[in-house]
Amino acid sequence: MALSFTLGIEQVQNKLIEMQPPGCYWLTVNRPEDARRLARQVIDAQQALTLISAGERPQSLLEPALPHGPERIPFYSLPEKRRALLDLPEDLARTLSAKPQLILFFNNFPFIEKLSPAELTVWIKKINRTLSACNCCLLIITSGSGVNNLRQILLGTFRQLNGLAHLEYQQDSWNYRVSWWCHDQRLMADRALRLTARDAGFAALREVDQNTPLTLNDEAVCIAERHVLEGAPPLSSHWQLFDSNEMVASRAQQADSATVIFCLNHNEEIRALAQHVHSLRRMRGAGLKIMVREMQTSLRYSDERLLLACGVNAIVPFGAPMSRFLTILESVQGQRYNRHVPANLDALLQSLQPLQEKGFLPLDNFCQAVTQLVSNTLLPENGKGLLVALRPVPEIKPEQALTLCKPRRYGDLVTVRGDRLYLFLSSCRYNDLDTALKFIFRLPHDELFSNRLVWFEDLQILSEIRQMKALVPEAWKDMPPAINIAQPDVMPPQPAERQMPQPVVLSLTQQGTARK
Repeated sequence: MALSFTLGIEQVQNKLIEMQPPGCYWLTVNRPEDARRLARQVIDAQQALTLISAGERPQSLLEPALPHGPERIPFYSLPEKRRALLDLPEDLARTLSAKPQLILFFNNFPFIEKLSPAELTVWIKKINRTLSACNCCLLIITSGSGVNNLRQILLGTFRQLNGLAHLEYQQDSWNYRVSWWCHDQRLMADRALRLTARDAGFAALREVDQNTPLTLNDEAVCIAERHVLEGAPPLSSHWQLFDSNEMVASRAQQADSATVIFCLNHNEEIRALAQHVHSLRRMRGAGLKIMVREMQTSLRYSDERLLLACGVNAIVPFGAPMSRFLTILESVQGQRYNRHVPANLDALLQSLQPLQEKGFLPLDNFCQAVTQLVSNTLLPENGKGLLVALRPVPEIKPEQALTLCKPRRYGDLVTVRGDRLYLFLSSCRYNDLDTALKFIFRLPHDELFSNRLVWFEDLQILSEIRQMKALVPEAWKDMPPAINIAQPDVMPPQPAERQMPQPVVLSLTQQGTARK
């Protein structure tokens, strides 16, 4: 039997987690804490291992002490420099012995990003030549914002990598997607597993199959709130109309594959509507076709994402005519909802709407809040919001422009740095920027600001936030250094005695002039 090393994930087939030398395997992970947990699980499952870490001390991966694993672990710390990464194949060739072993390379995405896609492909080829000469196996674990871009690049390295997989957090579980994995001269591709976290690490989660409804007898039934038909009578005998969303949800608890249509009139109804949708999807399965029709302008971009994550099949926007509504209704027939819906609704609400702040924040708090939101893996990549830098016209100071800035939505933040105002507009699309600025500023923004810069990609936003924190504001650079001059002991000045008004008596002369 060929020598192999394992990832240590419990209740998963060996052919999806075993690594055989010589070979290079790459795992990408969205969250750094999940990458650390996975790396510790891999170490715990080995009898011998060499650890290389970049961006984090290798000793920190071994703290607290693991219950199992090798008694002695050689570890190396790699500087986060481009030259250190390029020289890694030669360093491994000088360090490794001919004895088969597993090398774990733990790093973050900004470090790997130092290489262009072409350089990364050449680098992997050099790594493979070194591994073949030493008959060793290399496992690379990369985490952080931007790993989705890395995955797209690595998909083109099929001939160089023996395995490529991705671990993604899904609020109450983890989605483990295997792009391809070589084991015992066989290739497994396009596999997906759902994992749960235990004390010992990750393990496969066995789910109840909800993709098949219990019955198809009610597939033609439409359970709807009365106002979605705009006052029209039921379109057929299969339509059941109710006076409120609560009554619709109550009736839908007895359905298996029917179409359920809710009505949305105000933004305040979104949380209650999300609870109805989430409960139906979790309890009645994937067979229900759940729709929401917006009767008044109520939904924001983040609200749409929340309803879709709770289990809605389709949302009919405000202004869509009746014919369009019926077309969308017809299009969802026969659909099965295949997305995962987390069990904890409160955690889902908190993760999809994490910023409960608005308005001005100090620079440090502003950077911390934006970094937290952009690093949220449950929100769509490059769709979390806009970072806007606005430079006022010469006649207006940034502090004066700040008094005219009144963000109204939660998640819309503003701070001042140097001669610019920095705005973060949560869940705002680029084509809606002018509309958002018009509502935020009391005066026309085109007359207030002479220049603006916009960042909308996650990596661009995080890079600019790091620069904002690292660079000293220009206003501080112009300040003279503090000088400590000893002052003589003098008496503090005494307040001057207040002058009291004196009355003046005027009298009239014969000529009519006044005299004292």
